[in-house]
Amino acid sequence: MVKRRVWHGGLFMGLMVMAWLGFSGIAQAGKPELKGNFQILSEEKSTHKPGKVQLVEFADFYCPHCHRFDGEGLAILEKAFGNKLEAVMVGYPVIPGKLPTAFDMYEQAKTMGKGNEMKRALFRTIHTDKIGIIDKAIREVLIREVGLNPAAFEEGLASAKPAKAFEDGRRWGDRIKVQQTPTVLLDGNIKVEQIDPENLKLIIQSILDGDSAKK
Repeated sequence: MVKRRVWHGGLFMGLMVMAWLGFSGIAQAGKPELKGNFQILSEEKSTHKPGKVQLVEFADFYCPHCHRFDGEGLAILEKAFGNKLEAVMVGYPVIPGKLPTAFDMYEQAKTMGKGNEMKRALFRTIHTDKIGIIDKAIREVLIREVGLNPAAFEEGLASAKPAKAFEDGRRWGDRIKVQQTPTVLLDGNIKVEQIDPENLKLIIQSILDGDSAKK
């Protein structure tokens, strides 16, 4: 069974206490300059660039916790760090019985420069509008909504490229042993399962502080 954690304001204090008392010592042993609850993946390479943190969100469009994190948690982080944070989603399906259409649409939209817009439209359609099956008619509405040409989009969607990108992302998630969604990967090798914004802010700020200390 795939575990999923719900984050909300009422749990922030408890989670932070857990981070410091239960996990922080282990994390600090892996990388002393970082703070918060995280896991260093020794077999993965760091992708860190000074002054910027890359956040990869492994998420399922059909997961309600992913919807909330993407709409609320990510907004908090983007407001806090601005252009110092580079965020992208990687599709990682955990809800059984769902077609991969949403994931393929997101990958195709990314290649056409509208990945974030399509991501938001898909989350809203599935969770707010309660549309579980994205057929061709719904697809066209969403394609036009984000400002893309339906014919060009469908041509790209029919190719093998979006499906391959989706499968590559899923294999990446398998490799780093994603066990719940959303799971966050910072700078290629810092895995975070406690995805409440306060924990993520603590980790990200400590990464940026480390850059400043090196100057």
